[in-house]
Amino acid sequence: MSDTARSIVEPGKRAKRVAGLVVAAYALVTLIPILWIVGTSFKSPNDAIAYPPKVFFEPTLEGYVNVFTTRSRQSPEYMESLPPPETWYDKLVRQRNMVITGPSRFGDRYLNSLIIGFGSTFLTVVLGVLAAYAFSRFRVPLRDDLMFFILSTRMFPPVAVAIPLFLMYRELGLSDTHLGMIILYTAVNLSLAVWLLKGFIDEIPREYEEAAMVDGYTRFQAFRKVVLPQAKAGIAATAIFSLIFSWNEYNFAVLLTSGNAQTAPPFIPLIIGEGGLDWPAVAAATTLFILPVLLFTVLLRKYLLAGITFGAVR
Repeated sequence: MSDTARSIVEPGKRAKRVAGLVVAAYALVTLIPILWIVGTSFKSPNDAIAYPPKVFFEPTLEGYVNVFTTRSRQSPEYMESLPPPETWYDKLVRQRNMVITGPSRFGDRYLNSLIIGFGSTFLTVVLGVLAAYAFSRFRVPLRDDLMFFILSTRMFPPVAVAIPLFLMYRELGLSDTHLGMIILYTAVNLSLAVWLLKGFIDEIPREYEEAAMVDGYTRFQAFRKVVLPQAKAGIAATAIFSLIFSWNEYNFAVLLTSGNAQTAPPFIPLIIGEGGLDWPAVAAATTLFILPVLLFTVLLRKYLLAGITFGAVR
């Protein structure tokens, strides 16, 4: 007689189907705004503001051309006096009776976001791992109080320290600099990084390090060759959370930057077209802005999945 018994905690086939449908529906609803933004980036300005909204349209790269260039509207007589366009994007712009006068500032702002976002993420992870290891492995006086104090720095709203930060940065010469924004984002993210990484390091048995040191490793070598490889999941999760905050942060970027170190979030709303807001250009800039975080998360996804079950089985 075949054994038909199954665990009471294991869901049945019907429950799995229902759960799968719920997850798929939730994912679809979550992706609709993102897909709409991506679709709008390939619309013409007229299709982007059409009512009712157009789902099917003729795609164009006009939005991406507009976000990377500055343009000037000219008279029909001037347009007729120009030689034939040399490039496809020049031809695309001339269809609107406009000419390209130079590159836009979006490329510089995008590069600033890359430098500040990934720079602060790297610094946050390095300092967070070291601090979390110290709290986890050594007898730190007032450890619990210090951990609570570190976490409490995440509890106040950013606007509460906006004016003091502005005055301090102005005195130190850190306003509108890459270094100033990297230091600020690192300080904000460090509290969360320490708490996340300490939980992962606590799950790594101390016996592994002790065995390594018995074999002749120093404390730092044991940390580098034993602890760090097993804490990859926590490091990956911390890096993703830190990058998301640094990449999307708006308030401090508006207050402390204006030109040299201005990032993409405060610049994207300022993309203005002839006669009004250029929605395809805004959508194109937003689509490009999403890509680095998306790619970074995809590259580290296997470590995130490993972190879900980390410490469950010894």
